[in-house]
Amino acid sequence: MIKIFTSMSILFFLSGCLLEEQKENLKNNRIELGNIEINYYSDKSVTSLEVPPDLTKPIYENAFRVEQIAKGVSSNTINLTNKADEVDLEKNKILDIVSNIQVKKSGNRRWLIVDKSPDIAWDLSQNFLKENGFSIKKNNKKIGVMETDYLENKPVIPKKSLGFFRSFLASNIENVSYTLPSVDKYTIRIEPLDSNTKSEIHLSLSSMAEVITGSGSNESTLWQTKEKDYSLEAEMLYSLMLYLGGDSSKAREKIINAKEDKIVKVVVEDGINGYAKLVFNLDLLETWDNLSWAISEIQVELEDKDIKERAFYINTARNSDKGLMTTIFGEDAVLKPYQILLKKIKPNLTEAYFNDISEENESNTKKFSYELFNKIQKLF
Repeated sequence: MIKIFTSMSILFFLSGCLLEEQKENLKNNRIELGNIEINYYSDKSVTSLEVPPDLTKPIYENAFRVEQIAKGVSSNTINLTNKADEVDLEKNKILDIVSNIQVKKSGNRRWLIVDKSPDIAWDLSQNFLKENGFSIKKNNKKIGVMETDYLENKPVIPKKSLGFFRSFLASNIENVSYTLPSVDKYTIRIEPLDSNTKSEIHLSLSSMAEVITGSGSNESTLWQTKEKDYSLEAEMLYSLMLYLGGDSSKAREKIINAKEDKIVKVVVEDGINGYAKLVFNLDLLETWDNLSWAISEIQVELEDKDIKERAFYINTARNSDKGLMTTIFGEDAVLKPYQILLKKIKPNLTEAYFNDISEENESNTKKFSYELFNKIQKLF
């Protein structure tokens, strides 16, 4: 009994130390690729956390030609559907072709610039997620966004990264875990570049953790949003980069040493007719890119976007509408459509306006515009 108590005491102590290490890494934005073997279980998805079904169904091309990816390759057709005649990408060495991939950085996030058309980047990114065990729950090619379900993540941490004591415990105590039960999902967003000859690929991680509430006979578990693990997000981006044809000898260095081109500054100000507005110290295209990322990051449902008008169309629930209805039926029951419209003010100054599509202009909606924009502003 004493032996078990001592082992458990050591385990809790070291687990606490690990959490402090993780927090310190997040604080200092340290990315150490290769120390975590990502291990997702496709048979342990959390169906209660599923996102709403697609609002727009994409139109797919069942096949593409190899010469679209690289010169000097025969024009064999590779099928990316789930049909029985699907050709193994690895067998045909499509993914062995080294691609020119750049890594961009802004704050804690990183993304890829790939020399592949959006159609090819879409199909390969989709296949990458499926090979990691994920089901695609949102698949909207029109707006360039795909989102997975939630899967249980049990990362395998090499013993050399655990240290002596934790390595000893892992070797001598069965079922030792250094993380709380958690599930992850990923969102990949693809934007066209250079007349559709290149693609900008963003990968974002969202996590939920199971926590214990109450005590005794009233004890139960509850899923709550978990702080983003930037190291895990970078690890997955690194894997995607290699899958897309990145040079393995350079990919790690590119992600770790990516330099920030510009510090993004965002301010919430009073806008028109009592609504809030966001002010970015960026040009129109840069603001479009950053706001696209922010909308995805705060888990707001993006219904559509108009590149020509520079407008986003979102569905979200006002805080004032949440209550008994959302407890029973979820937030889907009180979702309302809104528009976020961008306007260029100066070469490096762009504003984003909140518009109520219903034109009811309620005071609660005006208040919500500030709540939403403040939430976005905190991401930068």
